[in-house]
Amino acid sequence: MQFHHHGYVSGDPRIEPAAGTGLNRPDDLPDEVDVLIVGTGPAGMITAAQLAQFPGVVTRIVERRGERLAIGQADGIQARSVETFQAFGFAGRITAEAYRITETAFWKPDPADPSRIVRTALTPDDPSGISEFPHLIVNQARVLDHFAEFMASSPTRMRPDYGYEFVGLQVHDGREHLVEVTLARTCGERAGETRTVRAKYVVGADGARSRVRASIGCTLAGASANHAWGVMDVLAVTDFPDVRRKCAIQSAAGSILHIPREGGHLFRMYVDLGEVPEGGSHAVRSTTLEQVIAKAQQILHPFTLDVRDVAWHSVYEVGHRLTDRFDDVRPEEAGTRTPRVFIMGDACHTHSAKAGQGMNVSMQDGFNLAWKLGHILEGRSPEELLTTYSSERQVAAQKLIDFDREWSTLMAKKPEELADPTELERYYVRTTETLAGMATRYAPSLVVDEPVHQDLAAGFPVGMRFKSAPVVRVCDGNPVHLGHQARADGRWRLYAFADAAAPGRASAVDELARWLTGAPDSPVAATPAGADPDAWFDVKVVYQQAHAEVDISAVPQLFTPRVGPFRLLDLEKVYAADPEADVFDLRGLDRRGVLVVVRPDQYVAAVLPLTAREELAAFFAPLLRLPRGAGV
Repeated sequence: MQFHHHGYVSGDPRIEPAAGTGLNRPDDLPDEVDVLIVGTGPAGMITAAQLAQFPGVVTRIVERRGERLAIGQADGIQARSVETFQAFGFAGRITAEAYRITETAFWKPDPADPSRIVRTALTPDDPSGISEFPHLIVNQARVLDHFAEFMASSPTRMRPDYGYEFVGLQVHDGREHLVEVTLARTCGERAGETRTVRAKYVVGADGARSRVRASIGCTLAGASANHAWGVMDVLAVTDFPDVRRKCAIQSAAGSILHIPREGGHLFRMYVDLGEVPEGGSHAVRSTTLEQVIAKAQQILHPFTLDVRDVAWHSVYEVGHRLTDRFDDVRPEEAGTRTPRVFIMGDACHTHSAKAGQGMNVSMQDGFNLAWKLGHILEGRSPEELLTTYSSERQVAAQKLIDFDREWSTLMAKKPEELADPTELERYYVRTTETLAGMATRYAPSLVVDEPVHQDLAAGFPVGMRFKSAPVVRVCDGNPVHLGHQARADGRWRLYAFADAAAPGRASAVDELARWLTGAPDSPVAATPAGADPDAWFDVKVVYQQAHAEVDISAVPQLFTPRVGPFRLLDLEKVYAADPEADVFDLRGLDRRGVLVVVRPDQYVAAVLPLTAREELAAFFAPLLRLPRGAGV
């Protein structure tokens, strides 16, 4: 973690200096904002947290509740989400308080006595090492708390505006603040009063019953699976031996997905309530907590379950629904205007909770959109960038729903209905990448290049998340993970994996650095005059030599920029291969050198030879709107 570059810091270094809109942030909701976010769920909060890093953007997030969420319904945190939390600075802290899933137990009827269940398999959670980050279980409310802390510590000093409910909106032509939003106060002395806020962009993260979605004419299309589940977070005494393991339990009486919770005692059970007859939804919703507990006790036989306390419970039917678009541009308007209103999370995709995907996919919706809004509102990029949000995230949501439909169907089957007794556990292992949140791959677009040179970096697939790898920081010899050095600060990343020549000798990476520093068509040259040279592009180099063999004084200036008001040298952008785990071997990198371009939301945008300067310039040309003003 770097600090002191603006002067000595004696307090918490995670609290950044206030800047821009954070210098005189009004307590009351202003009449005009750049971005208005509706809903403080995971999708809304990550959107606000990312936008909090853009000091010149006025962002406010409103919530109908009068205070923070106390008990969240979602609890599963995929490894991909923990990667994301690392960029926001709280992966370590939330891991410390969470329950970590390392394996899953599968229980089935005992062949000798089908009325009893026995453990039939114990499967590692990540057998292939998809990520160095763990699979966690933690209360959704704590995830929101960490995002709120990040927002409050960011330059804009952002915080939620509680007690405002979205009523409706209108999009007007010919105004700078095109979207007029009506809000109603929900609590306090002024409860019931309405007011209007004008925004350039509105983000609806207001859940499955989204009013923002309705206001732009979108509807959720899909179907119910006609299967009901009861879910409860309980403190109980039980002789079930795997109470502190994640379990998929199938018995003659039904199924349970068992999830241990953080804290060592709490656990969640998704309890199979069976098929829902036509017109029987009302009866299912009236299922009592006592009935759910009794059903769980039947399924667990011969083990006992003595529930002592219930923190939360609900009954729901599995449904899989998706909107036709994630923004307010109707099909007949495509290509004629750019979006002004967006929806995300449960507002545009709903599914079962048993695969632990909902909160995780929703956060990636927000991460995808937020940096794009920030770049446009700060003048970095044209508005066309916003068209990529709906196209990218709708495909990802459809794949999620397809996967969840298969998983929830398998979970609901009776053991005798499976084609193979091991079908469930084999499916679990086969879909580990999807379960971990790593399967998303964006198609070529304005922000994803064609994978023409993919063979140069087989381990960094274009369109997929940048998979970190160990390296050694040259300036101090510390082993670090390369991807962990990237913060959620809205910057593009350029990772130059050097050719075999040592620093100071003629090399392809030196030639690239010279071009990036001074050429008028270099993307780095678009950085505004007066800003730090790495304000828009975080450029790092990884050499093939051992760190002790790299002369940092011979490294091109691009990789050791002068930053902050004192123009201090940043020496933490120069790395060497780790001899114990060489990144060139781990990620299949061509030793002639390769440049990997990574988006602000951690997805690989391009893989290029170090010599492909024209291709790099062509990729960024439509993404950089400001005149080229300064280099390094």
